[in-house]
Amino acid sequence: MFVEPAIENIIFNYSEFLMAPTNLIIAPLFLFTLFSLVRVQEGVEDSGKYPIVVSTWPFLEAVRAAWEAVDKRFNAVDAVVEGCSACEELRCDGTVGPGGSPDENGETTIDALLMNGATMEVGAVASMRYVKDGIKAARLVMQHTKHTMLVGERASIFAISMGLPGPTNLSSSESMDKWTRWKENNCQPNFRKNVVPVDSCGPFQPKDNLGHNKGICSEANSIGTIESRTCLVGPHSHDTISMAVIDKMGHVAVGTSTNGATFKISGRVGDGPIAGSAAYADDGVGACGATGDGDIMMRFLPCYQVVESMRQGMEPELAAKDAISRIARKFPDFMGAVVAINKDGVHAGACHGWTFQYSVRSPDMDDVKVFTVLP
Repeated sequence: MFVEPAIENIIFNYSEFLMAPTNLIIAPLFLFTLFSLVRVQEGVEDSGKYPIVVSTWPFLEAVRAAWEAVDKRFNAVDAVVEGCSACEELRCDGTVGPGGSPDENGETTIDALLMNGATMEVGAVASMRYVKDGIKAARLVMQHTKHTMLVGERASIFAISMGLPGPTNLSSSESMDKWTRWKENNCQPNFRKNVVPVDSCGPFQPKDNLGHNKGICSEANSIGTIESRTCLVGPHSHDTISMAVIDKMGHVAVGTSTNGATFKISGRVGDGPIAGSAAYADDGVGACGATGDGDIMMRFLPCYQVVESMRQGMEPELAAKDAISRIARKFPDFMGAVVAINKDGVHAGACHGWTFQYSVRSPDMDDVKVFTVLP
């Protein structure tokens, strides 16, 4: 049985406590309190609910890495870092870590977030260049600054100054080939709207007349109705690992890592590093992870919504569906998903516009299990 060091000290000093005759009267109360403390520790260890790891998508090796860490008594924060780091190294789906999702200039950048549900501390980096370790950079922001987020090249300088490798070219032959083909296709589709290009790939100027020369994926017309974004956002044009871990002590943490939307405008930041959007955690409630069309989803803070709904008593499945439905009512063509887990270890997902899968490892499983959620 694991006993906290503080309890070990209590046991060690109990003999000295009994040496004083005046303390014999309250000794039974002392023993009852000590027994209760040990039972609390046993309850955490033997509940059968913890540890547990949940991640968006079938990122099996990432979940295994996080599970191995948390099963060896790593805390939830460090286990999340282990899991997301594994995904970055594997370049999961080409959309996590370096080497994927070129922007309009052909460059790959990194967004990442880490949140401690016990302290509500957050560290994040956004549009980070030249450093491949997004989740570790986010942890450095959390550990060594009083800020929540650092962005761009200055985030890279900070991460390198704190010991991460760099500067590193985050592009790959695959990402550059993808960018070259996109250029040859007249830079279509792209994320511009209400603009006129000087040539097919820009530079761009605002339209004088919103009803004239509408682009392929223009988002809004002159009367304000929302048009489809499906030519821009799909299961293979972007992705995020969003991972939640509850450790053996019942503490919760979440993390995200992504290289963003393919062919995004340079400088774009999605929902990945935004607390409450792609991830959120609260020790007293549970956690949520999200993936999808980040430009839309971040307007609704779906993970904050999920956790707050669970705080009010909603089961994870209903909380997840409610958060997704709020977005779908305004943007019927959006693609996205959330996965929710409460403090009891109950998990569920919800999605819109695509079929979603998420991965789980818990004490009653021999290996990672993938769950499929239909829209």
